[in-house]
Amino acid sequence: MLYAKPLARLIDELGKLPGIGPKSSQRLAFHLIKQPVAAIEHLARVLVEARNQIRLCSICANLSADDPCPLCQNASRERTVICVVAEPRDLVALEKTREYQGLYHVLGGLISPLDGVGPEQLKVRELLQRLEDGTVQEIILAINPSVEGEATCLYLSRLIKPTGCRVTRIAFGLPIGGDLEYADELTLIKALEGRREL
Repeated sequence: MLYAKPLARLIDELGKLPGIGPKSSQRLAFHLIKQPVAAIEHLARVLVEARNQIRLCSICANLSADDPCPLCQNASRERTVICVVAEPRDLVALEKTREYQGLYHVLGGLISPLDGVGPEQLKVRELLQRLEDGTVQEIILAINPSVEGEATCLYLSRLIKPTGCRVTRIAFGLPIGGDLEYADELTLIKALEGRREL
């Protein structure tokens, strides 16, 4: 055995985190073991507090300590537009641009039959309920252009269009500073489809 049992368990648990491979989990474990006990206890308390205090907003399904979340409570946000995202981290990325001033709706994933995720596992019904009073004029689908993302957008579009609400999708294409010769075919197709007049 390479590691003492408690250290091996720590490495194993850290390795279960997304984006953390075997080497990263080992590096993190060794770093944590070197820290003072007070620092580790503080980290443990912060983890437990975050887990206990963070919940889904009852309106948009974003992660928040308040319900409704601060974005839904903000009266200055545009109420006629909802931007639909797959995960809370997507919402954060859009908010960092400081360009979008409407409301959000977090689906909680994407339709993926291979992973056993259908529309009923997502916050689709809740989105449709938000359209019932007629306030919302436009739904912006800000969903990654993956196979699952395309299926989710198609499904949502078919459900939303009969309500009379406009359905749009964010444009995809070349990043700023990207070279055409290195772009894949799908990226170039999306760039052409998303073109706009100058």
